[in-house]
Amino acid sequence: MNRDEILRLAAERLGIARLNTMQQQVLEAGSHGGDLMVLAPTGSGKTLAFAALLLEAMQPQRERLQAVVIAPSRELVMQIHGVLQTLAAGIKVTCCYGGHSVADERQSLQVVPGIVVATPGRLLDHARRGHIDIGPARWLVLDEFDKTLELGFDDEMRQLLRLMPGLDRRVLTSATRLDVLPDFVRPAHPLTLDFLQHMDNAPASRMKVWTVEADGKDKLATLRRLLLSRHEGKAIVFVNFRDTVLRVHDALRHARIASTAYHGGMEQVEREKAVAMFNNGSAMVLVTTDLASRGLDIAGVSHIVHYHLPTSAEAYTHRNGRTARVEATGEVYVLLAPGEQCPGYVDACGRLELPEVVERRGIEAPMATLHIKAGRKEKISRADVVGFIVNNSGVEAKQIGRIDLHDHYTLVAVPRAAVHVTLQQLQAAKIKGHRVRITLAGV
Repeated sequence: MNRDEILRLAAERLGIARLNTMQQQVLEAGSHGGDLMVLAPTGSGKTLAFAALLLEAMQPQRERLQAVVIAPSRELVMQIHGVLQTLAAGIKVTCCYGGHSVADERQSLQVVPGIVVATPGRLLDHARRGHIDIGPARWLVLDEFDKTLELGFDDEMRQLLRLMPGLDRRVLTSATRLDVLPDFVRPAHPLTLDFLQHMDNAPASRMKVWTVEADGKDKLATLRRLLLSRHEGKAIVFVNFRDTVLRVHDALRHARIASTAYHGGMEQVEREKAVAMFNNGSAMVLVTTDLASRGLDIAGVSHIVHYHLPTSAEAYTHRNGRTARVEATGEVYVLLAPGEQCPGYVDACGRLELPEVVERRGIEAPMATLHIKAGRKEKISRADVVGFIVNNSGVEAKQIGRIDLHDHYTLVAVPRAAVHVTLQQLQAAKIKGHRVRITLAGV
C-alpha cells in the first residue's frame, strides 16, 4: 500500500491527523530494511506504527500469507486486528485467538489472508491442523514480546518460528526492556528505537499523580467519595484479585455509579461486552485486574485508580498507560490504607484530601447498550444496524453511538433516556428480513 493512502485512512477512519515522533521514526527506519526493536511507553501508538509499516510493505495482488503478527492476549489481538482491518485496502486480515470459534476461524482461513494476527497457542493449533501454512510469511511482528515470554509462551514461540524459516523482517515491540532475549526470538542485528525515557510528550508527562489516604483497610467508602467528588469522564479502577473486582463493582452499582467489571475469569463474550460498554458510554467506571492494563482498545480514560497497590513498577506503568494517551491528560490516584507505604516508583504530586460529604448522589452513563443476536457471520453491517434502529424506533441516526460488530452478535449504544422504549419498539421488527433477539446488555 502507498504510505499516503495509509495516512489518509488513518486520518479519516481513526481520527489521527498526524503521526507522532515515534511513529514517524519507525516508518523511516523500516523503509531501510532490517529487523527492528521498538521500545515505547504504553499508549504511545506502537500499534499504528507497526501497522503502517506492515501495510506499506504488503502486496495486495499476492495470494499468499505475507505477514504474521503475534500478541500475548486475545484483547491485544483484537485491537491490532481492528487497526489493520480499518487501514488495509485490498488486503485480507484475519485474527485467531482462544475463546473465539475455531470453526469460524477455520472458515476465514480457507481464503488465505495477507496478514494473520494471533495468539501463539491458537496460531500453532491452526498450523498443526493444516488450516494455515505460515511458511510463506516474510514479516513477523511480536507485539508486547516481553509479556509473551512472561506468560510462558516460549515453547509455542519456538515451534512457530521453526515453521517460518523464510522470514526476512522481524519487528519486536514492548513498553518495557528485557535484559536477555531467548535465542529463538532474538532478531539479527536489530535497529533499536528506544523511546521509553525520551519520547516527546510521553504519557507520564501529562499525568498528575495523587495519593489518597483511606479511612480503613476496606477502601470502598474512600473510592466512592473519590469517584463522586473528582469524576469527570471515564475511570478505571485497578485491583489485584478477581473476587475484589466483583465486590467493588457491586458496591459501585449500589452507590448508583455506572460501572462494569472485567477480569480473566469471565467468558469471552462478557469481557467483550464490558469493554464495549465502557467505550461507548454505557459505563463510566471499569473495575478490573491488571488484565486490562495492556492490549485493550480503550479511549478517553480520564482517571486511573490504584485500589490495590500494583505488584511491581512495571505493573504501575502499564496501569497508568490506560490514561493520557496520544495527547490527552489524565489523573492517577493511589489509595493507601492505614499502614500502607507508597512505593518508591510512585512519583506523586501530593496528597489529595477528599471532602467528608459529597453532594453528588451517583454517576449516570449517557448511553445504554443493546445486544442484537446477529453479527458479521449473519451478513449484518453497521449500515444495516443503523437502518434497523432508525426505521423502527424514535432514535435518529445521529443519536446512535458506537457499534461493535462481532461474529454472531452486535452491540450498539443508544441514548439511555429512551432505551426501554427503543427496546420495546425493536422487538417486533426485522433486520434484513429476519427477527432477531434483542436485549439490554449489562455486565
